[in-house]
Amino acid sequence: MQDVKTALAVRAYAVQDRLDALLPSLSAPEGEVIEAMRYSALGGGKRLRPFLVMETAALFEVAENNALEVAAALEMVHCYSLVHDDLPAMDDSDLRRGRLTVHKKWDDATAILAGDGLLTEAFAVLADSKAHPEADVRLKLISGLAAASGAAGMVGGQMIDLSPNRTNLDLDGITRLQALKTGALIRYACQAGAILGKAGSEEYQALSLYAEDIGLAFQIVDDLLDHEATPEETGKPTGVDSDAGKATFVGQLGLNTAREKAEELVQSAKSRLDIFAGKAQLLRDTATFVLERRS
Repeated sequence: MQDVKTALAVRAYAVQDRLDALLPSLSAPEGEVIEAMRYSALGGGKRLRPFLVMETAALFEVAENNALEVAAALEMVHCYSLVHDDLPAMDDSDLRRGRLTVHKKWDDATAILAGDGLLTEAFAVLADSKAHPEADVRLKLISGLAAASGAAGMVGGQMIDLSPNRTNLDLDGITRLQALKTGALIRYACQAGAILGKAGSEEYQALSLYAEDIGLAFQIVDDLLDHEATPEETGKPTGVDSDAGKATFVGQLGLNTAREKAEELVQSAKSRLDIFAGKAQLLRDTATFVLERRS
């Protein structure tokens, strides 16, 4: 079996290639926004969310070309969220993945349109029969992504993050914020694999809980890196949330307790996969990767 870093790289290459094909350059007046979309979508990154789609789908022996379409669609939504998150009206960031953010390379208006374009195109990809030959499966994929990315998911979490009360959140409040802003798309990634595989309720629930655990662990590690890592390691500015006075897991728990909490979540995530026995080893290793990552 591949180690998780190699597997991530292999899946990332496949997703990169598919995104390149789904977002072809266009020599027309509107081609500039497509270039901004490509800049964001093809700009590298861990591709963790599409990786989770493909690996959870593999548990059910889903055709890889179907899983790849869904993985690419989800990555489009994730990239849209990063483009908008970096805008001056949001986090006002100059760097993303070690490069200029879209609004810095172009301008605010182009960045807004590029994000809008990626979000919209993602649903076109899911609606196509390449995602799955059965319309009812595609409908479940579409409705699931809409819920995960909208006001009941990522957008709602971002609204809480921008709220004046953000600095006063307690631990439960931070947990809910991150379950929406970061965790919703990670949870959808694993649920999408189960939807593609027509999983039973027990298997679907196991993957949902696994995703909730690693999604929360992912954000705690982000908070730890914000304190301990360098911008060169993370590819983006560090110390932003703490400098802004935002409540974080590290601020609430301290470095050591936050790290212990992340470790507990990763162990819990691994136990959720017992139903899949040895078939899920790579997903267990992914949970460890989430804990140990430096970017």
